[in-house]
Amino acid sequence: MNDSDKIVYIDWDTLISFMTDAFVGYGVPREEAEICADVLAEADRRGIDSHGCNRFKPIYIDRFENGTLLPVTNIEVLRETPTTLVMDAHDGMGMVASYRMMESLIEKAKTYGMAGGAIRNSTHYGIAGYWSNMAAKEGLIGITGTNARPSIAPTYGVENMMGTNPLVFSLPTDEEFPFCIDCATSVVQRGKIEFYARQGKDTPAGQVIAQDGSAMTDSEEILKALVNGTAALAPLGGIGDEMAGYKGYGYAAVVEILSAALAGGQFMKALTGRDADGNPEMYHLGHFFFVVDPDAFMGQEEFRKTAGEISRALRASKKAPGHDRIYTAGEKEYLAWLDRKDKGVPINASERKDLTAVRDKLGLPYTFSWEE
Repeated sequence: MNDSDKIVYIDWDTLISFMTDAFVGYGVPREEAEICADVLAEADRRGIDSHGCNRFKPIYIDRFENGTLLPVTNIEVLRETPTTLVMDAHDGMGMVASYRMMESLIEKAKTYGMAGGAIRNSTHYGIAGYWSNMAAKEGLIGITGTNARPSIAPTYGVENMMGTNPLVFSLPTDEEFPFCIDCATSVVQRGKIEFYARQGKDTPAGQVIAQDGSAMTDSEEILKALVNGTAALAPLGGIGDEMAGYKGYGYAAVVEILSAALAGGQFMKALTGRDADGNPEMYHLGHFFFVVDPDAFMGQEEFRKTAGEISRALRASKKAPGHDRIYTAGEKEYLAWLDRKDKGVPINASERKDLTAVRDKLGLPYTFSWEE
């Protein structure tokens, strides 16, 4: 293995402090920069490397520089009732707007039992599970979803029409971690392909289709083709009806509708981030959120106990030959944190290059572990 291929670890405090200072350097107010850095770090804590510091520069920093992301988030409340909230993020930090949304909805749900909200004209809001887990940490049920740049083709189609559109649930349990299902409605998400590309790896066959219906595997070519509309991701279940791809297609459409219609926002081809001439423009994404308090039903303690019992029963069920463990949603992410909490964050060569470049450009006083 070449030195450039080695994984180097950086401690959590250094990474979070650096990303916070870098966001501030690009004009994000410090309190909001701390939110953004924590969202990215949470992805790395949970082993979701495709959405952690791997995306720090190519998504957020690069978008500051090309003018498609505003560092200051001017949130406008469009409509509010005791149990609902609609915001316009005005192309600021999606993570900041989402944090403010969840703060409000958690308070509303604790008062009235349920609450729901939506945001329009937003930007990438990080891992969706961060927002649903904000509710779970308070003993509440959290649900969220977001639309994104068109990537998924409808069943029997080859044109990228909808984003990877995660539909996410976090349920509090009596265990050390919530039951959290956080995944895209496509077979693979764009962030995973970006991760493959940054590592020089192919995308497994069968996950991306060209306009002639053939499979694409070259990760760099896939990313280009997704932008120019000549490739699309298969929905969950895969292509056609044989493996029930229509189910993933249907759920992706649900997320697209809720993300746009609840807030009166844009959708599908309006979210490409490119104007008619191919120049970068604002993304105008939409997100939706729901929070439910089990105390409005049979109580938090009862809910946690039942959710935990179901999870343990699933894990204790009969295993397939060759497998000695069954996982429930959120368990692998919890195990990733146990493994990484003392080690720090694994940083590959591409990420090291990006972090160093941002530091040098801003003149920040950091010496990273790979330089010592």
